[in-house]
Amino acid sequence: MRLILRILGTWLIGLALVLLVIDGTKSLGANALLLTSLDQLWLQLHPQSLDGIRQFLASRMFADLLQAGLAYVLALPAFAVFGVPGVLLTVLGRKPRRALFLREDQI
Repeated sequence: MRLILRILGTWLIGLALVLLVIDGTKSLGANALLLTSLDQLWLQLHPQSLDGIRQFLASRMFADLLQAGLAYVLALPAFAVFGVPGVLLTVLGRKPRRALFLREDQI
């Protein structure tokens, strides 16, 4: 299980770094800070699936709350949306630390 968490976390961190490099090159070219939101990225990749997600959430019980949550997540920078869960999964997948106890003669 830890291996799967580490692999998935590493892939997400890698994707976040690629998106960060893309945003960095856009920012250097424009002489301003430009961050690609998840909404912009998703619209570039596959706009039909984004419309499908929005229609699916509109048909659910708490549609207003779900759509507000989706709008919040879509407004975040794309590298952060993938990077933060990647770091969390990588940390969850690490080996547990063993406690190191020293005797008096080792000090």
